[in-house]
Amino acid sequence: MRTVRIGPGVAWVEVPEAGLSVLCGCPADVVKTLMQAGLVRPGEIEGRHVETGPNAILLSDVMLQNGAFCNLAEFPILQMLYRQGMILPGHPNNRGVRPLLIGNAQQVEAQLHYIHRGNYGLVGRGELAAAGVEGELADEILAYKDRFAFGKVRKPSELLDARVLGEAALELQGGVTVTRRGLNLFDFAYGDESVAIDLNLGPGETYPVPYKLPYSMLQRDYFSVVHSGDGNGWDPDRPSMGTVLVYQGRVYLIDAGPNINHTLDALGISVNELAGLFHTHCHDDHFAGLTTLLRSGHRLKYYATPLVRASVTKKLCALMAIDEAMFADCFEIHDLVFDEWNDVNGLDVMPLLSPHPVETSIFMFRALWHDGYRSYAHWADIVAREVLHGMLATEQRPGISQAFFDRVMADYHRPATLKKIDVGGGLIHGRAEDFRGDGSDSLLLSHIERPLDPAEREIGAGRPFGAIDVLIDGNQDYDRRAAFEYLRGYFPTVPHPELSMLLNCPIRTFEPGMLLLEEGQPIETLHLIVGGVVERLSGGETKGGGFTAGSLIGEVAGLAGRPATYHYRCRTYVKSLTVPLGLLREFLLRTGVVDELLSRAEARSFLRATQICTEALSETTLTRLAQDMERRKFKAGETIDPGDQLALVNSGTVSLSREGSVTESLLFGGVFNEAVAMFGQAGDHRFLAEEDCEICLLPAAAVREVPLLRWTLLEIVSRRSFADILPFRGRKAPAVAKRKELETVEKLVGS
Repeated sequence: MRTVRIGPGVAWVEVPEAGLSVLCGCPADVVKTLMQAGLVRPGEIEGRHVETGPNAILLSDVMLQNGAFCNLAEFPILQMLYRQGMILPGHPNNRGVRPLLIGNAQQVEAQLHYIHRGNYGLVGRGELAAAGVEGELADEILAYKDRFAFGKVRKPSELLDARVLGEAALELQGGVTVTRRGLNLFDFAYGDESVAIDLNLGPGETYPVPYKLPYSMLQRDYFSVVHSGDGNGWDPDRPSMGTVLVYQGRVYLIDAGPNINHTLDALGISVNELAGLFHTHCHDDHFAGLTTLLRSGHRLKYYATPLVRASVTKKLCALMAIDEAMFADCFEIHDLVFDEWNDVNGLDVMPLLSPHPVETSIFMFRALWHDGYRSYAHWADIVAREVLHGMLATEQRPGISQAFFDRVMADYHRPATLKKIDVGGGLIHGRAEDFRGDGSDSLLLSHIERPLDPAEREIGAGRPFGAIDVLIDGNQDYDRRAAFEYLRGYFPTVPHPELSMLLNCPIRTFEPGMLLLEEGQPIETLHLIVGGVVERLSGGETKGGGFTAGSLIGEVAGLAGRPATYHYRCRTYVKSLTVPLGLLREFLLRTGVVDELLSRAEARSFLRATQICTEALSETTLTRLAQDMERRKFKAGETIDPGDQLALVNSGTVSLSREGSVTESLLFGGVFNEAVAMFGQAGDHRFLAEEDCEICLLPAAAVREVPLLRWTLLEIVSRRSFADILPFRGRKAPAVAKRKELETVEKLVGS
């Protein structure tokens, strides 16, 4: 047996004699990570291109860890079926064996539904009609979706061999078995060998990211395009195709691909700064970052056509095993109309239908300037002219109409100031040659995993990560406008002229890794974060969630005359309004808000230290939660009944018990009663004060208003519910004859 630790929560188990290679854990972009580790390599068999790779996936027992999706099997499965050739007719690797999908019943079922939606999107006239599409347009969509599906919508069970892992050991193939010995803890055995696999992420750990991105500070213009990805789902060195759009200084995303949090960090953007998301479709390379966008203190504006939104909703909710109504609870939905200019806060946005296996729209954006409109066209994903032409109806076979074909081609060739095109090729992506002679001022070629060839470079160009195309220069100070909005949120009762006194302070830019405040040192300057993310550290460890735009750092210790309690270090490029401590003191005395500031700061500090705020929340959101929070004290031995409220431990110890057995003990910052408060589920836990306790209670309504809390609590519910039902809780791990040491990726690459 050969085992490789790919990174936190991801491992590789290979038994060549049994013809088995198991990917243990499949977070975002894991195929790219395997490529970087040399575990997926190109090759050739009998004259056919082929890649190596896994032929089985062991799923995490839980759907979320530290805010990230644990199980995103869509692209690993596609790699097995198509790039390894396991499903291709006549391919030497097509031996009638299906990829293995292994896990607990809930996660296997969720993956099957999610993969089904990722393959086909909406299925049938009924689902199209529910999304507002009927008549001739529905006929055209069903015709091309049928061609993309090779004439048949297959059930996931036709493509995959799904195996449910329960209490007993499960035999895979060739005598290899896998046994669960705890939550996310597994033993693989073959002959006299055995190896233990741990898919748990530790506190603060994140899944591996295959590429490194250069840091930069986002430039806020009137209308500009920041290139945040030009690769595809198979490019190990670049993020998938995506764009950051800046309009009037406000920041929008076009699509949310895998590891979007790393993209935002590299550009000096926090999730709380985003004004909205424009979404093209639900394939993972444009979809997998949605949970990152939900780790915010406010519902992000979601812009898509009802057709696209319907398929995205079904796929996300299938993956998470949640009700589809929850999608609208987490995003602020703004439906866009196909083929019309939609007004989005002054920006004109036109979605256009693009034929693809799942419901897809491409976008045109335009803004008026002195010499007319400046426009950006984002063409992801499109289909090659030759492929679409092959879908025309004939006497022998149904298909799309000539009128529909002409309409799509005309849409693709709408001119723009700047046009970014998917040229990934193959059966479902575009080709550069189709745009030779396009009337746009500038063409950018994207969505590929290789360098552009000479013929493509005659047609268009690429862009490096973070490159900016300014369509309309900004002649306003958008950073200072943002600073004023944050100050007004901090001090809502203070008159504008008094706020202007603080607003006149300089705005400085700090590089990643720089310290704003140093632990133990006197505080002379306070920092109001205008952009980027700041971490709080002590003893070499991160303490609580990051500080994002709108956070005021150092006010409590500074006003009390104490040195800084923590290191405050820039995780990204950071812009800060730097306020001298003496000036803030005078401001507070003049305006009479010092007591209000300090009381809110204490409550916010407590919330930041709890289990629910391991990610950044804006000061406005924390303040709102702090105002709704109630404190109650309980004596040792007393049963705690939080009702329908979320409970947080401020002091003492609380035990959680189920069916008479203690399942968990909670200390400061621990959370309980989450299933009742968040989802209205009937609770079956008993909560007991092991010693005198102070408990902080948050009303369910206040918690449900914050998307980050919804997803954090969903993760807690998932982990606790599965841990509670493990039939072998407390059982010793199975005995093994011989264990093999895990190789590290570094050792593997070095060899």
